[in-house]
Amino acid sequence: MTDIIDDLIWRGLIAVSTDLDDLRNALDASQVTLYAGFDPTAASLHIGHLVQLLTMRRLQLAGHRPIGLVGGATGLIGDPSGKAAERVLNEPDVVAGWVERIRGQVGRFLDFDPGPASALLVSNLDWTQGLSALAFLRDIGKHFPVNQMLSRETVRARLEAGGISYTEFSYQILQANDFLELYRRHDCTLQIGGSDQWGNLVSGVDLIRRVTGNTVHALATPLITKPDGTKYGKSEGGAIWLSPELMSPYAFHQFLLNRADAEVPGLLRVFTFRSRQEIEDLEREIAERPAARIAQRVLADDVTTLVHGAEETAGAAAAGRALFGHGELRDIDERTLAAALAEVPNTTIEVAAGSAGVGGPTEAAGLPPVADLMAACGIVPSKSEARRVIEAGGAYVNNVKVLHVDAAPQPGDLLLGRYLVLRRGKRNVGGVAVGPAAARGRTQTAAGRAAADGLGGRPI
Repeated sequence: MTDIIDDLIWRGLIAVSTDLDDLRNALDASQVTLYAGFDPTAASLHIGHLVQLLTMRRLQLAGHRPIGLVGGATGLIGDPSGKAAERVLNEPDVVAGWVERIRGQVGRFLDFDPGPASALLVSNLDWTQGLSALAFLRDIGKHFPVNQMLSRETVRARLEAGGISYTEFSYQILQANDFLELYRRHDCTLQIGGSDQWGNLVSGVDLIRRVTGNTVHALATPLITKPDGTKYGKSEGGAIWLSPELMSPYAFHQFLLNRADAEVPGLLRVFTFRSRQEIEDLEREIAERPAARIAQRVLADDVTTLVHGAEETAGAAAAGRALFGHGELRDIDERTLAAALAEVPNTTIEVAAGSAGVGGPTEAAGLPPVADLMAACGIVPSKSEARRVIEAGGAYVNNVKVLHVDAAPQPGDLLLGRYLVLRRGKRNVGGVAVGPAAARGRTQTAAGRAAADGLGGRPI
């Protein structure tokens, strides 16, 4: 498929745009410079931003020049799009730190090698910081009719919900000015963004027309949601972060691996660079052999590789297999194992120094029975139920079947000297982290110990 617009349409990546035929003609006629903006409202971008990053990369692969804009200025204000209430303003030094982190994330997905399509990274603080209030009002503000600003969907929704500050009301002017500056500096004629940004995108198109008399383009991608209409991660307790510090590569890989069959075809189109033929073949695999989950594995491996690299992906995939009895647990590195156990029911226990290989010679095991550990980490509701599972042959420690109801782990069972992987049946996995007992007089809580270990859960 050679036409980039046809490819974006097939992938479901165009929700709305300015005149699509004009945009197609512009993209066919010559190289187009385009941009997408990313505000530093957190320490990391999330999977919603990945849609824009990969769309920019697709356009770059088609010969066009992308500009990644990090909102060093707009991040100090806050975009009201999609928000029911005012954002909390972050301190400038916090925003500056986030700007640098997000620069690195944006840069991972674009090609900066010298050439006509070499990508650029910019911050809108460069041209906004020195802009006086008078210049802003005279040179930019006069081009924005208030009735038009009030008609934007985001503004109308906020007014109906109770109001909007002048700070956030003016955000659309700042974003429009970014488009104008990039048009002047780099001949940028296309802005892309999410469909919830459409009002801001067309504000930029309109500003350039009013100031220069020229026509530019805007393209909005749809918000990527689950079949029930909710955003990914929002109903599960948090965003799907791209930073390994906020979401481990293992957790990221597992999130994608666990997508339902109905979700996968659309996610493959949006988040992978697989060809149309490859994706249609995977769709047939879903229909004919759903239990094999081949498409889910391709999705998880491809996207995790894009975000975290091939080595992290291989480690995450191997850990996922080993955790459920299909690989060697002792081959997993400590960071990956800790991240994997943090995603399942888990607990942290204390043993005396010198026991169980913790802080000294392994003179005594010092570990509770397996039945107690299974109940403590939550893969069974009680110790008595754990004993029944053991008697029925359904309990495992480090993928080894537990044969005796009173069995307790031994020092040599500890993975990396401190971890145990418990399993009930085929799918119910739990984790145990072992640490030295707190010194007398220390007041660290069980929750604090779990956090320090990188694990949560109930202590024994």
